[in-house]
Amino acid sequence: MAVLTLGGCSALGASEESLAPDQGVAGPVEAEDASGGVTDREVADQSVDRSIIVTGSAVVTVDDPLDAAREAVRIVERIGGRVDSRQEYAPTEFSGGSATLVLRIPADQLTPTLDELRGLGRADSVALWSADVTVERQDLDARINALRTSIERLNALLERADEIADLIALEAEVSSRQGQLESLEAQQRYLADQVSMSTLTLELRSERTAPDPDPDTFLEGLAAGWGAFVAFWAGALVVLGVVAPWLVFLGLLALGIVVLVTALRRRSASSAE
Repeated sequence: MAVLTLGGCSALGASEESLAPDQGVAGPVEAEDASGGVTDREVADQSVDRSIIVTGSAVVTVDDPLDAAREAVRIVERIGGRVDSRQEYAPTEFSGGSATLVLRIPADQLTPTLDELRGLGRADSVALWSADVTVERQDLDARINALRTSIERLNALLERADEIADLIALEAEVSSRQGQLESLEAQQRYLADQVSMSTLTLELRSERTAPDPDPDTFLEGLAAGWGAFVAFWAGALVVLGVVAPWLVFLGLLALGIVVLVTALRRRSASSAE
């Protein structure tokens, strides 16, 4: 009876275990929280520190591009940013000048700084792009940690090595892995800089350089049409002034050829008589 009782309890326990999934008992990994329905995997994903690289561009029309460029530099340097590239073109007879700046802005200060830069004039276009490099950062961190551990083990073996051949082989391997580690650390620093500092290309131009906005009313359309009409004939006059000397030269050359041909024909006719 004792054997039968133990066998029945074992069978009962096995049957309860086989029925557990059907009765709604879920495993701990993919279990859904009774209060809200967030899985442990989703919680782990949300706890990951995301690494986002943000780049952008902005075109702003200002009264004086060079003064606006100096003000933009002051705005960026005040919040701890820097200028990686700067190109300025002085005003000429046909343009009011322009400036192009490549700005590095702390990522957490990008939005307020961009608002200040837009306030320098009329923001004609603003665009931002983001790239998630969390996987790349995690891969670099893992490879760096693995190399550091490997180098520590090799150094421990190097201290205990007695044979010259072993010393030479271990030193060569440590040197090789140290070079790989330094290369990966340089990539890690570059990636961290790209994440912490957003890159913004700012183009500053004058009203004379900026394209005219599209007309919205009949009067604006009429003014735009008249301006285009005047500009066309002004350009035509300029072209005419450029080609006029050539036209005079070609006309005189053609006249000389006609006179020469006429004279030759007359001489041929008189010779034939």
